[in-house]
Amino acid sequence: MSTLSVDPPAGAVPAAGGKTTHTLANAGAAKVVFKVKSSNNTEYRLQPVFGFVEPAGQAPIEVTRLAGPPKEDKLVIEYGDAPADAATPQDAFKGVAAPQKITVPIKAE
Repeated sequence: MSTLSVDPPAGAVPAAGGKTTHTLANAGAAKVVFKVKSSNNTEYRLQPVFGFVEPAGQAPIEVTRLAGPPKEDKLVIEYGDAPADAATPQDAFKGVAAPQKITVPIKAE
């Protein structure tokens, strides 16, 4: 079973726009594939949306907030063990039957 953590576990950005970076860390022995979702796709842009994290490795997620009203939103990071034969993160994620989830609250003020 995969073990993924995110640092920092919450984020804050100015409502006028800004960026925050979160790091995914894989404490497990298997390669992990992830997908990042946002509760607010109007004001947030995520890079990357899909990706891999190698065993004992890390991967940055950049969250960009466009100008908009102050609001509390969240990111949901879904993840699981990556199939060995997957060429791209998108293909690998399709093979994850029951992804685990981490919720990251993001506050724009």
